[in-house]
Amino acid sequence: MSGRRKVQVSFVIREEGERCHRAGVNSLQYDHNLKRLYSAGRDSIIRIWNVGNPKEPYLQSMEHHTDWVNDIQLCCGGKNIISASSDTTVKVWNAHKGFCMSTLRTHKDYVKALAYARDREQVASAGLDKAIFLWDVNTLTALTASNNTVTTSSLNGNKDSIYSLAMNPAGTVIVSGSTEKVLRVWDPRTCAKLMKLKGHTDNVKALVLNRDGTQCLSGSSDGTVRLWSLGQQRCIATFSCHQEGVWALQPNEAFTQVVSSGRDANIFLTDLRQSDRHSLICRESSPVLRMVLTPDMAGVWVATSDSTIRHWPLNNRVLSSVGVGVGEGAPPKETSTSVPPTPQQPMVAEPDNIIRGGPSIRSYSILNDKRQIVTRDTEGGVAVYDVLKACKLADLGNVDLEQAVEQRQQTVFVPNWFTVDLKTGMLTIHLGQDENDCLSAWVSARETGLAPNETLEQKVNYGGLLLQALLEHWPRPYTLDEESDMDSQGGQSARQGTGNEYFSVPGHTPVIFSEVGGRTLYRLLARDAGGETEGVLLNETVPAWVVDIVVEKKLPKFIKVTFFVLPHPTLGYKTFKRERLIANDFLQIRKVIEHVYEKVMNGGSEAGSGAGTPTGERSHGGDTGRPDREESSSLAEERVELLCNDTTLDPNMDLRTVKHFIWKSGSDLVLHYRPLR
Repeated sequence: MSGRRKVQVSFVIREEGERCHRAGVNSLQYDHNLKRLYSAGRDSIIRIWNVGNPKEPYLQSMEHHTDWVNDIQLCCGGKNIISASSDTTVKVWNAHKGFCMSTLRTHKDYVKALAYARDREQVASAGLDKAIFLWDVNTLTALTASNNTVTTSSLNGNKDSIYSLAMNPAGTVIVSGSTEKVLRVWDPRTCAKLMKLKGHTDNVKALVLNRDGTQCLSGSSDGTVRLWSLGQQRCIATFSCHQEGVWALQPNEAFTQVVSSGRDANIFLTDLRQSDRHSLICRESSPVLRMVLTPDMAGVWVATSDSTIRHWPLNNRVLSSVGVGVGEGAPPKETSTSVPPTPQQPMVAEPDNIIRGGPSIRSYSILNDKRQIVTRDTEGGVAVYDVLKACKLADLGNVDLEQAVEQRQQTVFVPNWFTVDLKTGMLTIHLGQDENDCLSAWVSARETGLAPNETLEQKVNYGGLLLQALLEHWPRPYTLDEESDMDSQGGQSARQGTGNEYFSVPGHTPVIFSEVGGRTLYRLLARDAGGETEGVLLNETVPAWVVDIVVEKKLPKFIKVTFFVLPHPTLGYKTFKRERLIANDFLQIRKVIEHVYEKVMNGGSEAGSGAGTPTGERSHGGDTGRPDREESSSLAEERVELLCNDTTLDPNMDLRTVKHFIWKSGSDLVLHYRPLR
């Protein structure tokens, strides 16, 4: 573990199926022969759709990434898919069966773009680490989970983060676009720099090359599309039909027309031979991230920052309209004088095929119990989740988030023990050891409903229990002497029980190990931790601090609070000991009242010493035979009260709740006692 960054454990609270995208769709690929559409989601999932069956298009999900999938590329005649993700990896998939074959970890930051040379079966990947790597696809598809070392050549010279990449089918030219605002061009066969093309005034977000690599189209955040001649090393046409940044380009096979879109959600068809001929094909409802034309030009599939994918039909009238000029070739409309002139009307009013997405979680509120989270999604739906059991408790429908929180809120304070991440549109929960130490939350098993009411008072640690539940199926790594013991006891029976005694998490829960703020080391489903390969990888990946809790069953440390218990000023005592007490943060005020009554006020007798520390750490077995204990506590509560900032304290509150809600200061807590007459 030394020399590596701190490792955190994360998990996603989700449905098992997740049959629709739960956030924007960054990339699309279309397999015309199989009528299959592949979509790359910001929810970290690649989905496969049978577009020949519009009523039930969902086929399968391809899951292995842990962050946005930014680009995908079909290769090997549709047999394989390469994907690029913000989790810094590039993955190789079997497209027909939908499983991940291998993972490439060469990039150091988000991988944003892929390019593909079909005739050479070569793929390039690039991203925010400014590097471009070239991969031989046939080598990649021969890799296995264990044999995944692969040599790659890289193209250097980029000074800024790369957002777009293009290669021609023959693999003789590769172009990159970046925040440097220039296009850089190389020969991927020799890795030689060929040229730098200047002209855009903002990030270059989309690139396409023609077949022979002599012309390039670029779309930029500056709102323009530019056509470049690589032979003349200059821009030969600029197209300005968009109001805002251009993020997606899709030319026809002959490279005479291009469909463009982006932030303004308008989808234009432009004739590349006449720079003033544009037709507004259709208008999406959200910024467009990617488009793919069907090979027969019958329509265009469009992915946006919304989770729904739409197909817009292109008939001959639309395709030939670019020759007609501004009139769009549309029949004249009956104009009435009262209506102001409308902006350009799109030629296609409605999509003819819709693959519906689901809502993304947009905002959340963690309740004081640090266990329930109330969320609101993009459609206004409010839901309640239980972090500890990794499940949804209720869908409340379209209600007010604040009201839902208020109805469930309790005056209780539990330390922050997890962080929440909404990047995939679902709840990702991080358990780590940084400012939110996941082992800081000790609670009563009884009061939190984990144990029935009649059980003895047992303190449990939320983070500890959850780590045990997430790794419940992971067989403990044995030492050799344990193995010989096992043989003599008849094999498996001696295996230690894993998990915790209170609950399990859903088996489909994805569990992710990653460097804090860095790359993903390993992802698996909770139920698969018992597998042989998974076991080996877990043994390599699970950090020591987690092994201590899950395997060694070591208890995390209690969190201590220092405080003073002083006589209330109204008692008029002139001299008294300012004694600094220390106790566990979950100690109930009832125990402090007992302490004051027995030790400070001498329990009605003169035997008290005025000292003693209430730790609440008495052994669980020791108290069972002492009914007098209960009596003395109820007696104490009748004789003495505790106040903080002149608020009388409920004996059921614990020290940390008093400190957080009533004391409200970082300094040592001060409590005052006052005898009840």
